[in-house]
Amino acid sequence: MKESHQIANVDLVKQMNSAAVYSLIDQKGPISRIQISEQSQLAAASVTKITRLLLARGLIKEVEQQQSTGGRRATSIVAERQAFCTLLIQLGQQQVTFAIMDLSAKLIKKNQINLPHFTQIDGFEQHLITLIRDFLAKNHKKSIELIAIGITVSGFVDNKTQHIHSFGNFPLSTPWALAHTLETQFNLATFIGHDVRSLALAEHYFGATKDCDDSLLLRIHRGVGAGIVINHEVFSGHKNNVGEIGHIQVDPLGRRCLCGNVGCLETVVSNSAIENKMQQLLEDGYQSKWLSLDSHDIEAICKASNKQDAVATDLIEYAGVQIGRVLAMSVNMFNPEKIVISGEITQAQNILFPAIRKTLESHALPDFVKSTPLVASELKHEDIIGAFAIIKRALLDGHLLRRLIKV
Repeated sequence: MKESHQIANVDLVKQMNSAAVYSLIDQKGPISRIQISEQSQLAAASVTKITRLLLARGLIKEVEQQQSTGGRRATSIVAERQAFCTLLIQLGQQQVTFAIMDLSAKLIKKNQINLPHFTQIDGFEQHLITLIRDFLAKNHKKSIELIAIGITVSGFVDNKTQHIHSFGNFPLSTPWALAHTLETQFNLATFIGHDVRSLALAEHYFGATKDCDDSLLLRIHRGVGAGIVINHEVFSGHKNNVGEIGHIQVDPLGRRCLCGNVGCLETVVSNSAIENKMQQLLEDGYQSKWLSLDSHDIEAICKASNKQDAVATDLIEYAGVQIGRVLAMSVNMFNPEKIVISGEITQAQNILFPAIRKTLESHALPDFVKSTPLVASELKHEDIIGAFAIIKRALLDGHLLRRLIKV
């Protein structure tokens, strides 16, 4: 037993050292082996061995030599990003989005497919496998190596086991081991994450919070969810499920939410909630130059508010107040460096953000909120970039890297 523990510890150290070297090359390249050794505090011999493995696998490459500071010039190393790609999947009950993206986050192909209705998870899973095979057969170029699958879902995912414990309203009698099934079917490392938490990770890697240790992402779309990053890590807690601030009650006399409670934030500020409220106002006789019963989706409402349409402006401001109230609670608890709002509603940020900010300043601790920026997400490909982020994390923490170079 003691020997197996020692072997496991050695393997873990190898994984961590390889991850440290690859991360430095990925984030700070071009970089020399000497610089890697200095910044990672690994012995030069260890760095040489690891870079040799990475070079042999094609994950890094040598480029032009750095300027000499005396003696032989050091060769620079960068990460190879165009030779490898990933399969990304955003999985819903009614639609699935497939995409292929290389390691530079360049989108190669994307396709959204409507799903038939299924009552059993086995049938759903088999149909998904068929769709994946078809998508790859049509869109994956063999000249670019496919190294991993990333999947995001809106349900509860156990990060340790990679099992899906809830998936919308789909009945799951036992945890769904989708990652294991796809690894077996396609012989590819497969990683699954919660959609909003994965999007928060993407913001940290590629977006508005890459300069922050701690941040909060609020995603407003069909529902409302949050992703919290603390000390560069997505916070999931012991139970692997946090950030459901869309189900904080803001209207005790409001509509019943899908969760069973009444007046949740989601019933007030989600896209459908805002659209339904606008339809009700128009039916009640409120006049709008830009909106009608035939045209009042969230994008039209945002455009109307930007044109100072009174009814649209009032509705967006009201949503901002409710968002601000809930964010104030989150700020008081987590005190993030930055708050990011994601979703179509940010198209009206000139109206929305002042309402959120004013409410935050009224309800949150002054010292916490006064220096906390409130910004709109500028991420591209929001539907699948979260799936790419969890693959990126697996590269940087060594889990995927270990599989690729077999350290």
